[in-house]
Amino acid sequence: MFFRLLFLCLRFWGVLCAGVLCAGVLCAGVLCAWVLAENNSSTEPLRMVGGASRCAGTVEVIHRGEWRRVVLYGRLYQEHISGVCRALDCGSAVYGEQRDDFPESSVWEVSSDCVKKSSVRECVYRSYSSSTVGLEVMCSDSVRLVSGSSLCSGSLQIWNGSWTGVCDRDLDQRGAEVLCRELGCGAPSLLQGALSPLGQTFHCEGHESALMDCPRSNSSTCSSGATVNLTCSEPLRLVGGASRCAGTVEVILRGEWRRLVLYGDWVQEHISGVCRALDCGSAVYGEKRYDFPESPVWWVTSDCVKKSSVRECVYSSSFSYSEGLEVMCSDSVRLVSGSGLCSGSLQIWNGSWTGVCDRDLDQRGAEVLCRELGCGAPSLLQGALSPLGQTFHCEGHESALMDCPRSNSSTCSSGATVNLTCSEPLRLVGRANRCAGTVEVILRGEWRRVVLYGDWVQEHISGVCRVLDCGSAVYGVQRDDFPMSPVWWVTSDCVNKSSLRECVYSSSFTSSKGLEVMCSELLNRPVISMSVSDGASELQPQGLRVQLGSKFRVKCSVEPQYPGGSFRLLSPAAPPAQNRTLPAVNHSAHFLFSDADHAHKGNYTCVYLLQVFNHSFSSQSHTLQLSVGESDTDLIIRVVVILLLKLLYILPQYYCYCKVRARGGAREKPRLRVRPVQI
Repeated sequence: MFFRLLFLCLRFWGVLCAGVLCAGVLCAGVLCAWVLAENNSSTEPLRMVGGASRCAGTVEVIHRGEWRRVVLYGRLYQEHISGVCRALDCGSAVYGEQRDDFPESSVWEVSSDCVKKSSVRECVYRSYSSSTVGLEVMCSDSVRLVSGSSLCSGSLQIWNGSWTGVCDRDLDQRGAEVLCRELGCGAPSLLQGALSPLGQTFHCEGHESALMDCPRSNSSTCSSGATVNLTCSEPLRLVGGASRCAGTVEVILRGEWRRLVLYGDWVQEHISGVCRALDCGSAVYGEKRYDFPESPVWWVTSDCVKKSSVRECVYSSSFSYSEGLEVMCSDSVRLVSGSGLCSGSLQIWNGSWTGVCDRDLDQRGAEVLCRELGCGAPSLLQGALSPLGQTFHCEGHESALMDCPRSNSSTCSSGATVNLTCSEPLRLVGRANRCAGTVEVILRGEWRRVVLYGDWVQEHISGVCRVLDCGSAVYGVQRDDFPMSPVWWVTSDCVNKSSLRECVYSSSFTSSKGLEVMCSELLNRPVISMSVSDGASELQPQGLRVQLGSKFRVKCSVEPQYPGGSFRLLSPAAPPAQNRTLPAVNHSAHFLFSDADHAHKGNYTCVYLLQVFNHSFSSQSHTLQLSVGESDTDLIIRVVVILLLKLLYILPQYYCYCKVRARGGAREKPRLRVRPVQI
């Protein structure tokens, strides 16, 4: 009992002392952020001042008994802003900005990397006596989404002395629109569930700036666990393009739409993320441009967007820029669940994304679709299921699949969805063969050289040869002596993990760089043919049949490509070491054979040999078969001789047989027997 009374006394004394301390020492014009604060259970020695509420304004921290503005050393990320809101027990983070227009005063500098792991108080490491930099943050005041996958999704809670859930019957579509806008997110895309001990219903008209500005009334009790779960879309759009799925990327922050500027590499996964956030189709291309009118922009970092949504990565800047991002997505078609951007199951937009039946797409339709997606020609087409029951009648010249005439088709069997694979949109140009030359890629219908940012290694060269079905890589080099022209860029790190199509992006700059590649399948395939100069011959499906003793000729030839070279004839008439080789004259060579015999029977193959670009190459023809036989006259004579020999063998035997039979009949004449008749 004594210890219990002692504990109660100490507890009362501690609360009394804390109240006196706050009232008499720190709370005179200062927020008591870490002991007693209305609507705040935070223990962080920080506050926000100068805003419309305690959850918005300039971030200040107390250190060594002195309140000063916070200056962040390093990059400002959304997690830093969210950390400030969480420390002050405010709602969700809406925006943050490190500005450079404050009055000069002393500041505390905080390390960006440190704040990711520790509290603000633990990360103050330096002071400046004079600076105009400061951190401005805005959090939602009395609403927040918790336990979601991002800042724009989660279970809805409101502040009413404590954070409590909201019932699903307390929020309708217009209320959800107000809430998403208040949180700096896009329009609501999913609304379900809620539990609210408050029993309030929000009657929003849709124009309100905050959910708590909406009129409220009591509602019936919610069932246990039925809390509102809300998902808002990304607060971005594409403007200035031919459709909502093409144009310049803009993001809304603090109610203001601005161009988005990416700090870092603008790669295909970022472009795909924009298309996915807008519920558009597949990514076709993206370009970082520098020719926009100078204006304020919103920033994101490349590293952040790889891991999080645009909403979680966007931050403000007080400077104006002429930079911007341009993106094009396919509008109403996409390939999903494939190994890359150019393969997958085909879906079209018809109010929602639905599959397409295999009977609804033919080869010409597949060609239109692959071209629309910025890919090469279709290499594989199979399967499909379409609840729409439409058939695409494409002629092949259409720019988009949905431009093709459509008609109803029969119902598809379950699971029979179209699976399409388009080839890579690249080629090698400038040489006499498709397997050697300068690497070009088509994007937005335009072929350009490819410039690699980073190291051009053997695996990249091998990937080009493999995609073009040109065998193995012989060599590759990045040259710097091309005429200046616009190019497409790829990053080395991306190509290490993905296809060239997924790594290529646009640039408004010109360059004299380019990639030169040579693959092993450089030479055209030679052609082999046979002819007989005397004697009879007979053409057969796999080759030629000649008579014994005839003279025949094997011709090796190749389409004009490179001068010179030689042909080697692989034949059964001699072991490999003795196979004959002749120089190519007018791109051909003739191998003559006399007195054909059975040793010449077998398979004949031409091998074209050439030294090109200080490398040796070879190409092999298909195989022809030669059979050797006798002439028809010889066959007839042989048959006649055999028949005569058989007759000569048979006739004496038959003569002897007949003679023996004749002698035996003469010795044994038949006798007539007469039996007496009894009377």
